[in-house]
Order: sequence, then structure tokens, then C-alpha cells
Amino acid sequence: MLKLRFAADRRCLFYTFVLFPGVGLAHYVEPRLVGWLLPLSLYMGYCAGIFSHNHNHCPTFVDRRANTWFGAWLSIFYGYPLFAWIPTHNLNHHKHVNRAGDATITWRYTKEHTFWTAATYFFVSAYFQSGPIKEYIQKAREQGGKVQRQIRTQAASVIVAHVSLLGLGIALWGVPTGILVYAFGFAIPALFALWSMMFTNYIQHVHCDPWSPDNHSRNFVSRWNNWFVFEAGYHSVHHEHAGTHWSKYPELHAARAHLIAPELNEQSIFSFCFKNYVLGVFTDKYRTKQVGRAAYDAPGGNLATDSVSAVEAGINAEIA
Repeated sequence: MLKLRFAADRRCLFYTFVLFPGVGLAHYVEPRLVGWLLPLSLYMGYCAGIFSHNHNHCPTFVDRRANTWFGAWLSIFYGYPLFAWIPTHNLNHHKHVNRAGDATITWRYTKEHTFWTAATYFFVSAYFQSGPIKEYIQKAREQGGKVQRQIRTQAASVIVAHVSLLGLGIALWGVPTGILVYAFGFAIPALFALWSMMFTNYIQHVHCDPWSPDNHSRNFVSRWNNWFVFEAGYHSVHHEHAGTHWSKYPELHAARAHLIAPELNEQSIFSFCFKNYVLGVFTDKYRTKQVGRAAYDAPGGNLATDSVSAVEAGINAEIA
């Protein structure tokens, strides 16, 4: 029942069943750890986001029931039911890849890439993703069956777990301290999981060329960094092979890297952010620039406009 599809996911299971709860519950055992474990907790949240994304593309276990319960367990640490990836990411983002129609487009209100735009992208993206999520829930409710049960199971897991963890913190240490241990143990990492996944999506696509088969995504290629993020830096090959297991990304990227514009193969997220958001304050030399054709310029070349609605209408009409 618990047979893995890929042996590489043993490390994911160690994180998911040992590190995620262990780091979180450490705050309950010793409240003085509040704040000190924050970097590790945020890293756990980021990994929870990565695992959630990967599990929706390539289920972890052979058995369907095991995948259902694993999705519910992951939802607790991700801070949101995992089913939401399906309508917003699997069925929407992968179809449009930052072009018109993508609920997660990076250019909705501005074509400029600044730290403020990237940092607040979560709120914009979350708002526009709410539509596809509501439609997906409504359709599942009308059809009933396993999808509706999956939604209910994951939603119940998140609500029950977080209410229980908050209650446990208060029962052990009283209201003020109890809220703090819950916040730093589970709530903040979960919120960071959600924010960081959208932030990463933003920087992986801003100023890329979604009309190109090779330059639609930005990659972070440091082997050392990718070990810690389970090869999530290889984003181009993920879009080209969405159902392929994450452990295969390095070899797929190696075969494709020479086709990708050099400026879209960055070393790491950290160096990218330092260049754009620190050095970029002083000079445009270090800030991203549009590579190839912009998302709002369809192949016809005459749809550039400041109006997102006009772009979407024009591109959709041209494609049709």
C-alpha cells in the first residue's frame, strides 16, 4: 500500500513525516525556541510547497488511497488543501504559461519587475486564482464522487489540524505563549509555503518568452541549491515534462540547457534576488529585461497594450 513510485521520494517522506512535524512540535516542547528556529521552519514550509506541487503532478505512491491520505497530510503543512493546485496550476498555468488566460500572469498590473511587485504578487495571484478554485469546487459538488471526497478530506485535515495545534499550544503554555508556539511552529511556515510558491512562480516567469519552446521559464541551476529544493530550480523541463518525476529534471535540463537563453539559467534564487532587489536598486544592469517576445505580444505582433483585458480578448480571438 505504501510502495513508492520512485525511490528518490524516501527523502521526501523523511521530511514530511519526521522533519515537518518535528521542527513544528519542538516549539511546543521548548517555547524558548520561538524565533530561533524560524529559518529552518521557513525552509520546511518551502519544501512543503514543493512537495505539494510535485505530488499533484506525479503522485508519490503506487496506491491511490495512499496518495489521497498523503495529500491530506501534506495539506496541513502547506496550509491549504492540495486540490487547489489542479485548477490553478495543472489545468491553467501549464496550459497558458504566463500568457493571457493564465490566472497567475506576472504582468497583470505592471510590466516592470521590482521587489514590491514580486513581494505583493501573492495577493494579486491568490485573488485571481480564487475563480478557478471556486469553479472546480462547484463542479466537484455537482458531480460528487472521489474528487468531492478528496476536497472535503483535505479541507477538513487543514482545519482540524490547525485548530488542534493552536488548542494544544494554549493548553500547554497559556494563551499568549500558546499562540506564539503555534504561530512559529506551524502557522508562519504554512503561510510562507503559500507565499513562497507564488513568489517563485513569479520570478521563474517574469520577463521570459512564453511563445518560445525553450525560453518560457527561468531556471536556477546550482546543483547544491537544487539538492535542498528537490530539483525545483529546473523549471523549463518541468513545463515540458510536467508529469515526469522531479529526480529526472537534472538530466533533462542538461540535454536542453544549450537551447535556453543564457540569461534564463541563473545560479540560484539567492543570487538572482540579490542582483535584482539589492544591486538593481542602484543600476538597471542587474535587473531582468524582457527575453524574446513578451507574454502580452502574440505572434501577430500587434497586441501590445496596457490593458490586460484587451490583451486577453485579442489573443484569445487570434488563437481561436
